[in-house]
Amino acid sequence: MNILLVRVSSLGDVLHNLPMVADILRHHPDANIDWVVEEGYVSLVRLNPRVRRIIPFALRRWRKSLGKKETRAEIRGFFKAVREQEYDYVFDTQGLLKTGIIMGAARVSKGGRKVGLANGSEGSGYEGISRIFHTESIPTDPRTHAVARGRLVAGAALNYALTTQPDFGLPGPDHANRPAWMPAGDYAVFFHGTARNAKKWAPENWIATGRALAPMPVLLAWGSAAEKREAETLAASLPNASVLPKLSMDEAVTLARNAALAIGVDTGLTHIAAAFMRPVIEIYCDSPKWKTEGNWSDKIINLGDKGAPPAVAEVLAAVKQLRGMA
Repeated sequence: MNILLVRVSSLGDVLHNLPMVADILRHHPDANIDWVVEEGYVSLVRLNPRVRRIIPFALRRWRKSLGKKETRAEIRGFFKAVREQEYDYVFDTQGLLKTGIIMGAARVSKGGRKVGLANGSEGSGYEGISRIFHTESIPTDPRTHAVARGRLVAGAALNYALTTQPDFGLPGPDHANRPAWMPAGDYAVFFHGTARNAKKWAPENWIATGRALAPMPVLLAWGSAAEKREAETLAASLPNASVLPKLSMDEAVTLARNAALAIGVDTGLTHIAAAFMRPVIEIYCDSPKWKTEGNWSDKIINLGDKGAPPAVAEVLAAVKQLRGMA
């Protein structure tokens, strides 16, 4: 059986799609699974050795140079790659026009099926027009967890029930190949940055938490100039904290993979640490906890909710609980 997964973005959503691979192979161990994903997230999907072939999608880059013949040639090459294999199932678990077009371009075998979402979840960017590319549209409850949605769609199409916790297929910590900026021993990482200000936890909360963790090193990650300034402000009040250099996607994943403790707001890197089964405290301030909370390991503690950020005392109690498991 040949299967194509279409989930191109964003970081957290690609991550949350990974358990589909283990589910499918648990019930169809001889299946070959390919994946179309934005080129920036290829390295994340590649960490799962059970994905046979990754087809990079570069729409974010192509949009900047659609007038160039080189870009048009690259787009033609992409669709050629999508059509190279004939598939028995094509799954679009993103539900956008762009992912529907990719699904539409894919070739299916005689009797093959193109399966997608019949509806979006609350607050999602679901585009109903994507259904025109489906052979079958699977409905899900609008409040279905982000990890469960893709799993349920595949289970309904392939006729199996979900009876196990999500398996992201990711490796354990890599202590032998630590980059120069990473401490040799245990460290905590704060994923404090996010694009939407309302999802952030107050700086004074991070400072109080960081001081309570001393002398454990605290690493501060950032992804934009504004987040770097925020990290520098936090580090100025934390003698045990350091601001990391600009990290590539591979390096950011390595940071999450090896953390002895990760504390972060509702953002992709926090969820990556949770998928690696690291001790994680997920902080929810202005997004619904039900949608993305880490609920597959007792090493993940979810605090706060939309409009109800947690207090420092709650976070420190969770730190004590997780450190007691170490």
